[in-house]
Amino acid sequence: MRTVTSRRPFTILGIVLALLVIAAFVLVAINASTGNSGPSQNVVVATQDLVPRVPIPTGSLEIKSLPSAGLPSTVFTKISDAQGMIPLVTIVKGEVVSANLVARPGQALGAQSEFLPIPSGYVALAIPTSEQQGVADSIQPGDFISVIATVTSGAKVATKTVFTNIHVILVGVDNGGGTASAATATSLTVVVTQCEAEYITWFLSYASLKYTLESPQDYLTGPVAKDPNCQSVADAKGVTLKLVQQAFPSLF
Repeated sequence: MRTVTSRRPFTILGIVLALLVIAAFVLVAINASTGNSGPSQNVVVATQDLVPRVPIPTGSLEIKSLPSAGLPSTVFTKISDAQGMIPLVTIVKGEVVSANLVARPGQALGAQSEFLPIPSGYVALAIPTSEQQGVADSIQPGDFISVIATVTSGAKVATKTVFTNIHVILVGVDNGGGTASAATATSLTVVVTQCEAEYITWFLSYASLKYTLESPQDYLTGPVAKDPNCQSVADAKGVTLKLVQQAFPSLF
């Protein structure tokens, strides 16, 4: 009788250990079946296929909890951070949206797959530049410049600021086969209306142009207001000397 009583604690301990082992196997099986092998993270994923060069539309993103293991460090954790971004490649439905797959609107990427940031009703125009003409190569994409024209008309020479708040979206450079640090800007791609593009083209042909770099504190931060007389490229009717004289009488 004493022997049976002395063995009872070991029997109970064995049962407890067996139950713990069974519980551990059950937890492992549950984790394996659900894929939760580690900590998870809430990330932004696409709810539809997102195509390159088109801003991510509203309602095409959602937050999903995914295992942290294997996730890139550039994932978005808030829909608001990724909304409106421009995919550089196709992002398929269910794929994680990360910063290396998208670009901010207005970011100039040259030959990459993004549309140039041109507002509706406007066009992009490349204008020549040089060190002295273009503020010693200080003009960068995203800057705003003013354009000064010098016109010689008979015996009269006049200089006037003809355009302000011109948005630069690209800067073309030529390093002459040397290093990138020795590159010199040769062109500025700016956003203007088609009508303004015609006037600038006239000035490039018959006047001398110089650019000034505006202060960042004066940069336009809101939507660009359309010229009421040039709502689209179809409104551009051409430029003649008479029209330039009427538009900029102090130059003549």
